[in-house]
Amino acid sequence: MKNSPIYLISFLLLLSCAPKEKEAETLSSTSPETNLNNASMPDSVLRHVVLFGFKATSSQQDVDGIVAAFQALPSKITEIKGFEWGINSSPEGLNQGLTHAFTVTFHSDADRDTYIPHPAHKEFVTLLGPHLDKVTVIDYWTKK
Repeated sequence: MKNSPIYLISFLLLLSCAPKEKEAETLSSTSPETNLNNASMPDSVLRHVVLFGFKATSSQQDVDGIVAAFQALPSKITEIKGFEWGINSSPEGLNQGLTHAFTVTFHSDADRDTYIPHPAHKEFVTLLGPHLDKVTVIDYWTKK
């Protein structure tokens, strides 16, 4: 029983390091999406989903430059509330030549409508144009 105080101290130390109930809720509800301009997300957001397929003549350097330019848009357009992207990894083979997916989040139709003609977005589209083989765009309001 000599070690009882050590076990008790160890237990209390571990207990004090565990997240509090409120902290645990916050940690478990945190979205992987980058929330750029607001501390909290509304119940429903507008997702602008863009899928690209690049021309075979475009180099990896060209594609990387386009991705970097798209990633830079949230710092140039305050109406963008979230941004994420990735490369297709589906084993189903149904991507129809579309390889890159981007999701841009807005809090209103007006924010999206400001984004589309924004000079920074137009500059991005000009950079993208010569390398774009296929594109699909869909916007939707999230539902829970």
